[in-house]
Amino acid sequence: MVVTKNTIIGDILDADFDAAPYFLEIGMHCLGCPASRSETIEEACAVHGTNADELVEKLNAHFAAKA
Repeated sequence: MVVTKNTIIGDILDADFDAAPYFLEIGMHCLGCPASRSETIEEACAVHGTNADELVEKLNAHFAAKA
């Protein structure tokens, strides 16, 4: 999986729930909430005041390590 700022969080978690800690690191503790699962990386980072590019980089490294 390749993650971009427009990737939906639910799609990431459906692909690999082991990616959840990356969201918890930015303070996104509402992963079970239907609204949060439908947000993009960019939207979630804007709400939580974090850098979307950094999260995308971490997630892509996570998925690359699993390949």
